[in-house]
Amino acid sequence: MRLTALPALADNYIWLLADAAGAAVVVDPGDAAPVRAALARDSLRLRAILLTHHHPDHIGGAFELADESGAAIYAPADERIAAANLRVGDGDRVRLDEPALTFEVIAIPGHTRSHVAYYGHGLLFCGDTLFSVGCGRMFEGTPEQMLSSLDRLAALPGDTRVCCGHEYTVANCAFARTLDPRNAALQARDAAAATLRDRGEPTLPATLADERACNPFLRVDSAALVAALDGADRVARFADLRRRKDVFRAPLA
Repeated sequence: MRLTALPALADNYIWLLADAAGAAVVVDPGDAAPVRAALARDSLRLRAILLTHHHPDHIGGAFELADESGAAIYAPADERIAAANLRVGDGDRVRLDEPALTFEVIAIPGHTRSHVAYYGHGLLFCGDTLFSVGCGRMFEGTPEQMLSSLDRLAALPGDTRVCCGHEYTVANCAFARTLDPRNAALQARDAAAATLRDRGEPTLPATLADERACNPFLRVDSAALVAALDGADRVARFADLRRRKDVFRAPLA
């Protein structure tokens, strides 16, 4: 299988996975144009579309792509994704004939109430819940829900490749270093991400092992984060961490 991150909109990635025979699946196509171009360039046939949540920058191109290709749309049970024809929830499995893939569906509420992730073949498509060195804003969920969702994802194997929905790594590293400045893994991730972006390349996918070492939202129980954050328990620390990230502005270079 060939995995490709297609840049879209301001800073989104649409994930395209294709087999050697040309059958393809896309995840969160917020814009149809980059997908259409990639399909034409590589002579691919779109067979399935996976949606993680209802936000327009993740579903905006899904329905026209489905109309053009006949691809099935898999999406969480949410009335705001009106045209999906196959609904999925926690513990379901998405089994595709072509490309021959199977994904476990994991409910990860917090960013939105119905957000799901798709996990399989060493890949995690997690939308806007887990970012590289960050996490999504809690538009519809609580700190308890978001932390529980991140805990579920963090428990997956360390070699899992994290395919999230946005290119935020450099900015996330800048924030994380204000709280965990002595973290050598974070320093290395920051430098590597800056180099990749300078070359115009994605910083993703990341490995989950790297995220566990660098991402403050997965490290609220670490000594460095316990010392840096306010809160008597891990949920309170997580809430404080998210509040700080919401107002953080990286210094100008």
